[in-house]
Amino acid sequence: MGIELPVLFRDKMKERLGGEFEAFMASYDAQRWYGLRVNRLKITPVDYLAIANREGRLEPIPWSEEGFYYDESSRPGKHPHYHAGLYYIQEPSAMVPAELLDVRPGDRVLDLCAAPGGKSTQLAGKLGGEGLLVANDNARERTKALAKNIELAGVRNAVVLNEEPAALAEVFEGFFDRILVDAPCSGEGMFRKDESMIRQWERHSVERCSLMQHDILRHAMRMLAPGGRLVYSTCTFSPEENEEQIASLLLDHPELSVIEVPLHHGWTAGRPDWTAAADSAHAAGRDAAAQVAGTVRLWPHHVQGEGHYAAVLEKRPSAHAAGKAEADGEDAADRYLKDKPLLIRSQGDNGQRKKEKGLKKAGREANSRSRHKADQQSGRGTMGKGTASYGKGTHKQSALAVVSPEQSWREFAVASLHGAELWPGRLVSYGSRVYLQPDGLPPLDGLQVVRAGWYLGEAGKHRFEPSQALAMGLKSEEAVQMMNLPSENQEVIRYLKGETLQVGAEQPNAHNSSSTAPAAGQLQKGYVLICTDGFPVGWGKWDGSMLKNELSAGWRWT
Repeated sequence: MGIELPVLFRDKMKERLGGEFEAFMASYDAQRWYGLRVNRLKITPVDYLAIANREGRLEPIPWSEEGFYYDESSRPGKHPHYHAGLYYIQEPSAMVPAELLDVRPGDRVLDLCAAPGGKSTQLAGKLGGEGLLVANDNARERTKALAKNIELAGVRNAVVLNEEPAALAEVFEGFFDRILVDAPCSGEGMFRKDESMIRQWERHSVERCSLMQHDILRHAMRMLAPGGRLVYSTCTFSPEENEEQIASLLLDHPELSVIEVPLHHGWTAGRPDWTAAADSAHAAGRDAAAQVAGTVRLWPHHVQGEGHYAAVLEKRPSAHAAGKAEADGEDAADRYLKDKPLLIRSQGDNGQRKKEKGLKKAGREANSRSRHKADQQSGRGTMGKGTASYGKGTHKQSALAVVSPEQSWREFAVASLHGAELWPGRLVSYGSRVYLQPDGLPPLDGLQVVRAGWYLGEAGKHRFEPSQALAMGLKSEEAVQMMNLPSENQEVIRYLKGETLQVGAEQPNAHNSSSTAPAAGQLQKGYVLICTDGFPVGWGKWDGSMLKNELSAGWRWT
């Protein structure tokens, strides 16, 4: 065997799997499976297959209509279509949780532990631009990749936050129709994919992770609306992080029930016999354990993918049950945190519900001031806890009228875009940055905001500067000026590497739909949406003889 597994892990798996242990161990010598998922916000799977030049090496992943296995040698991350956001490279088993969440257009959806964003973009595709997606991660550094992947996918109706679950629960109590908790875990299911997970296994111990998961799930439950659905998933085999978490949650929240997952594609049922509740003297404990059989495990010796676990839970639409759950959850959280070590308490105490409203409000305001000051001193890139401006018209400064960021955006949109005034949502600004925020979102004051919506760009001193996120969220026909570079053309590679392009006014692959343009294919000075095969990859600015590259360093082909 090429992979050296920890002895303790091998012993535990041998005891649990019995006669299946040898087949399980043999899977570590088998080939890895590689997957990509087509982004429905930009293209359908059928249309993507029609343009994908991969010599027939894409094979459907049975549990995802958008998912395909690919041959490792095809290297899809090195194709212009990747930079256009047409697909996301994702481990096949990792596509399962978002599929089970049953998201529909118009839903309010929370991805609670979202970084690096694969599942968030999958959920956004299912929303189809309708409803709301809140993508959150409590690790500040990880939110950079999260925000970029959401922007690359062209998501218009998402906000990105950097908060602890407890703080979110204070703002979003009973708010979400769908919640995904892809919980931090010990990562046993990823040993074959990423051998660094083996080295981290002792540090991210099963006991430590199970305590965090317990805390995260209780706060997630507070945010689930009656009648809503929650999917809990991990990439570990440990029952302490899987079946035990669900059985414990069912005992604490009797208004919850497990929705049984059909066993297709080599999936196997959850293991009630691996829970303490299975031997309970109380009927509630035995019932909780029995429901765990409706959860699902993906084993690498049964499926073409890595190890995963998922449970689908539904909250009964009863006001009485919801009220009781709130009270029970509060008491359970208090009892739970009392006996936890400081490391675990720090995960939940920031937003722990206080018994007296005055103390809670004062504590949050003080925490807000200190964290915002720390962000300013460190130069961090999030917006912090500032208040958004919902500008209509102009702000006044020293008795002189100054164009507001929102008005600066409107002037750009009229000159450079088609139909922007019809986009759903509301304009908000944080300083000079302008966002289109999804409808129905409560105020984000007091939360650490990374992206307050679709980032449109920044109001400069003389003009509005459109963002990369705006370009990626556009359809090519929404731009007044557009230049299309075929994906097999070296010009698109040069653009993606950040190079300036020598471009004349008349271009056969350019289009200008301005009423003042001399001809459809004749460029005018200003911003041009650069596309490949008709899909945006960024902005250029034509100055009359060349196209200045507006692709920021973090987005360039390396």
